[in-house]
Amino acid sequence: MQDTPEVERSVKPDAAENVVAFVRDLISSGDFKPGDRLPAERELAGRIGVSRPSVRAGLQALAAMGVVEARRGSGTYISTGPPMLSSGPLQLLAILHGIPRAQIFEARRVLEGRTARLAAERAAGEALTQVSEEVMGMFASADDAQEFLLHDIRFHRAVARASGNLVLTALVEMVSAIFYEQRKETAGRDRDRRISAEQHRRIYQAIRDRDLDGAEREMDSHLLLSLERQEREEGVLEPTPQKEPAARRKKGH
Repeated sequence: MQDTPEVERSVKPDAAENVVAFVRDLISSGDFKPGDRLPAERELAGRIGVSRPSVRAGLQALAAMGVVEARRGSGTYISTGPPMLSSGPLQLLAILHGIPRAQIFEARRVLEGRTARLAAERAAGEALTQVSEEVMGMFASADDAQEFLLHDIRFHRAVARASGNLVLTALVEMVSAIFYEQRKETAGRDRDRRISAEQHRRIYQAIRDRDLDGAEREMDSHLLLSLERQEREEGVLEPTPQKEPAARRKKGH
């Protein structure tokens, strides 16, 4: 019972920031690269001159940013994946200022439409395979709302990674986390999952075929319909027959 106050007194914001700065310098100097294992907590505490709880607090902050990852029974490693941004501040802003869902989707259309275009230009090999695998996962889990939602989120993140832009990847990671939190309670009400899977397949096909305009257009169409479905799930809209946007009808697809 007495350990908790001890730990709380030991963790000072400046000390945790020193840990973050120390690891950042190790990476900047080239001493540590993605996949490298960091020294143990005790060694880091001695080298930086802070307590072990402060080391843990600093490593937790770095993990939240996607800079490091903890592996049970093995230690802490420099992450090999893309950087991540916490979605918490954006979620709080949405609550405080009553940001309409439509504005969040508008931002997604601007962000993810262009990201899909870059993916169509740059995606190859493993990056393209990951996008394809998430599409197959969506079709395979069409009868399981929660599993389908996870593949949906992973699809958008895979497209972002395929763009080759780490900043866009981090932004899409953040926005998709908000989308997941919004959808997980109502996803079971969605009756259009197979239609959604088909939309994702068209995005993938455009990326695979290097169709830059098509990838951007298909992503935009998908997000417009996704907003409509989410509003129906929450009772904002009356159920309506699924239809294609005017942009797609004009193209004759």
